[in-house]
Amino acid sequence: MAGKVKWVTDIEKSVLINNFEKRGWVQVTENEDWNFYWMSVQTIRNVFSVETGYRLSDDQIVNHFPNHYELTRKDLMVKNIKRYRKELEKEGSPLAEKDENGKYLYLDFVPVTYMLPADYNLFVEEFRKSPSSTWIMKPCGKAQGKGIFLINKLSQIKKWSRDSKTSSFVSQSTKEAYVISLYINNPLLIGGRKFDLRLYVLVSTYRPLRCYMYKLGFCRFCTVKYTPSTSELDNMFVHLTNVAIQKHGEDYNHIHGGKWTVSNLRLYLESTRGREVTSKLFDEIHWIIVQSLKAVAPVMNNDKHCFECYGYDIIIDDKLKPWLIEVNASPSLTSSTANDRILKYNLINDTLNIAVPNGEIPDCKWNKSPPKEVLGNYEILYDEELAQGDGADRELRSRSGQSLGPKAGRSRDSGRTVLTTWK
Repeated sequence: MAGKVKWVTDIEKSVLINNFEKRGWVQVTENEDWNFYWMSVQTIRNVFSVETGYRLSDDQIVNHFPNHYELTRKDLMVKNIKRYRKELEKEGSPLAEKDENGKYLYLDFVPVTYMLPADYNLFVEEFRKSPSSTWIMKPCGKAQGKGIFLINKLSQIKKWSRDSKTSSFVSQSTKEAYVISLYINNPLLIGGRKFDLRLYVLVSTYRPLRCYMYKLGFCRFCTVKYTPSTSELDNMFVHLTNVAIQKHGEDYNHIHGGKWTVSNLRLYLESTRGREVTSKLFDEIHWIIVQSLKAVAPVMNNDKHCFECYGYDIIIDDKLKPWLIEVNASPSLTSSTANDRILKYNLINDTLNIAVPNGEIPDCKWNKSPPKEVLGNYEILYDEELAQGDGADRELRSRSGQSLGPKAGRSRDSGRTVLTTWK
């Protein structure tokens, strides 16, 4: 196709701009004709708002789905996962099986969570069942660890509730709503420190669902050793892994940024816990990601002009069980170290190779199924069209580890498990 891709961005990050320039694309302003717009979540809201009535043409693509918040707002993600579980239960799906205590065997991957103030009474009921538990409160509409605090007494939440009633909280505006989740107080520690995983997942279409996993994720470590002691509940350097918080810690290392690559984590776990349990852990992480995307797929506005690269935050507990904490619509493109810059530059490069095939002017009518050669560090995580022939029973066998061969819907790709055919 003739002509060069015209690009716009309202996120001034070198990892983006260098990628566009490397391709010989032409920068234009948002008021001119553009083909590719890497935009912030605020801008996407304006583009798809009813008021603007903006219509994208077939040669324009953007980097967010219009209602991405169904997955990336903490309260809506949990609501959609709960709805998904109930639907599977209603269908009699074996994936929704529960144990004798009523706990999901396979779909128990988000900590017990309530919305506040709406679920306040339900939360109090749950809290009283185990009054020694610790809970973490997060504002629904904020990121980078802002506004987060831990509680272990009902009086703390009553005080918070009283204080907030004097504000505009009653309206439950997006800024003021909170989620409260059972705090994972037995995290897997390395060197005595808590960490989480930041994994990148690219979704090119929700219906049919097609998603890719980026191989080069990383772990983010706290700068202060972990203790479950209630005297340290206010010390966010112990509890929150966000770089935006940890970089202010006395022990923050500006060279490695308190980060490990996922492949280093894998090597560490294989040497300390064994290869089999490590492989099972990573299979479970892949499972969680696919299930969370399936949970939101029916409500997602699957606009053909859109793709999205999400930042998944996963915590592993000391029993090697992974938990989905949240999903970010705009994972940070700020580089805190040299390795960070290289990783994020490559992430954008590989994302663009899939989203804008051959670097040519986009055509929204193409089937969004790029050849394997262009995937770079991405690997296909789930392809609904490939999976149509398999049933939930096969997915369940795959999930519970009863069958680890290709029949379970796995293919081996240079020693890695690529989950291609889960139904």
